[in-house]
Amino acid sequence: MTAVTYSNIFDLLVVGGGVNGAGIARDAGGRGLRVMLVEQDDLASHTSSASTKLIHGGLRYLEFMEFGLVRKALIEREVLLGIAPHIISPLRFVMPHEPSLRPAWMIRIGLFLYDHLARRRKLEGSRGIDLRRHPSGIPLRDGFDRGFEYSDGWVDDARLVVLNALDAQEHGATVLTRTRCIKITPTATTGSAEQAFWTASLRDEAGKEHVVRARAVVNATGPWAAGFHDAATPGRSKHGLRLIKGSHIVVRKLFDHPYAYILQAADRRIVFAIPYERDFTMIGTTDIEYHGDPRVVAIDPEETAYLCAQSNRYFKTTLTPSDVLSSWSGVRPLLEDESADARAVTRDYALELEKAPAPLLSVFGGKITTYRVLAEEAVDLVSSSLGETARRWTDSRPLPGGDLPDGVEPIEQRLSDVHPEVSRNTIRRWARAYGSRALDIFSRSNDLGAEIAPGLYESELHYLCQNEWARTADDVLWRRSKLGLHLDAQSTQRVADWLKTHGRPQ
Repeated sequence: MTAVTYSNIFDLLVVGGGVNGAGIARDAGGRGLRVMLVEQDDLASHTSSASTKLIHGGLRYLEFMEFGLVRKALIEREVLLGIAPHIISPLRFVMPHEPSLRPAWMIRIGLFLYDHLARRRKLEGSRGIDLRRHPSGIPLRDGFDRGFEYSDGWVDDARLVVLNALDAQEHGATVLTRTRCIKITPTATTGSAEQAFWTASLRDEAGKEHVVRARAVVNATGPWAAGFHDAATPGRSKHGLRLIKGSHIVVRKLFDHPYAYILQAADRRIVFAIPYERDFTMIGTTDIEYHGDPRVVAIDPEETAYLCAQSNRYFKTTLTPSDVLSSWSGVRPLLEDESADARAVTRDYALELEKAPAPLLSVFGGKITTYRVLAEEAVDLVSSSLGETARRWTDSRPLPGGDLPDGVEPIEQRLSDVHPEVSRNTIRRWARAYGSRALDIFSRSNDLGAEIAPGLYESELHYLCQNEWARTADDVLWRRSKLGLHLDAQSTQRVADWLKTHGRPQ
C-alpha cells in the first residue's frame, strides 16, 4: 500500500467500511472523484459480515406489501450475479408447506409475483414439488409431503465488501482501516458556501491523530448514522434508525443435497437453513430489538434455543444448544417506520443530503442485495452537489476476479495443474474467493511457502496482508475466508503468531 498524504483535499470522504461505504467509495472512485474511505475497525467487521449471506429479493417482504423494494432487489440480484460470479452463486430454496401457517394459494401467488416482478435471466422459476420424491424431503420429519421450490443467490458477504474496497483503491481511492473519524467540522475557504469543505479529525489505532479535508462527506456508519449526522449538523436527521439484532447458528450439516430451506415458524417468522462451508448448515435469523453497543453484540441463549426449536420442527435430526459449533450476530440499522413487529420493519433505505455548509450525505437503512444501486444513487447526489458529472458504470463492470466468462471451473483446473499437491477443497476455495485473480496469486510460482494451517499457505497470507488489509487472525479466518470453522485452536494460534511476525501495517 502507498503512504497516505493527509494534507490532500479529497472530493469525498466516506466514513464506514461496510458494504454501503465500500460500494460508494468504489462507485465514486470510478467516476473520477478523489476518495478516502475510513473504517474504525476491519472492513465488514460488523453487520456486513453478519448477514444471512443471501442475494435475494426478499420473498417474505411481499407479505408486507413491499413490492417496490422486492422488485429493486430482484433486479439487483441479476446484476450482482453478473459482476461477481465467483463470490455469488445461484441457490435453490425449498419451502416445506405448513398449511396451518400460510395456505398454498397464498404461497403460489407470492412465488408468481417473485418470478415476474423483474426480468429473470440467470435463475430458474418457482414450482411446486412432492417432498416424498424430491431429495429435499429426505431429511424432513414425516408429514411434510408438499412443498415449493424457488431461486435466489448466495454471497460471501465479507468478501463482497473487501472486493468493493479493493476496486475503489484500484480506481484511486485511499482506504484506511482501523482509523476512526472523531469528528467533522465545516470550514469555508473564501466565505462562499459553495466553496466550503469539511475538516475531519481521524485517529489511527496507535492513537495518532490526522486531519483530512474533503469537499463532501458520506456518512455510511450503519448503526451510528443518526448520531454521526446529528453531531455534524445543527439539526436532527429526518430519518430515524431502528436497531434489530439478527443471529445465526452453525451446526454439523443436516442434509447432503445442495438445496437450502426457507422454514415457516409458528410465530410467522421465517428461518433459513442453508448449506454452509461444505460440512455445515447455517440456521437463521432472529429479529430482536437491540439497544446496546453495536460493536458488542452476541447471540443470546434464547435466540439459540429459538433457532434450534425451529429446525427441530422440520428436520429429523434433533438439535440442542450443545450442537452449535459457531454463531454470529449483527445489528441491522433499519429505517424506522414505526412497525410494531420487528420482522415487519422495512429493509428499504433513505439517503439524506445536507447541502450546507458543505455536502453531507447520510445513509439510513438498506440491505446487502441493494448496496450497489444505493451506492449509485448516493454518488449521483454527491456528484450533483459538487457540480461533477460522470456516467454510472458499476452495473456492468466485474468486481476484482469476477471476469469469468466460462465460470470458475477452468480456474480450478489451471490451479490444480500448477499445484497438484494442494487439496481439491483448497483449490476450490481459492477459485471462489479470488476468481480470475487466483491465477496471479497462486500460479506464477510453485512455491506457496509453508502451510501455516491446513489449506492456508504463506503466499496467501502475504497477499492478504499486502493487498486486502488483513491484520489479525479474525481478519483472515472469519472475514477474508471462513477457515475458522475448519481449524482447531492450535492452527488458529499459528496463524495469529505468523501475522504478528510477518504481517505488516498498510
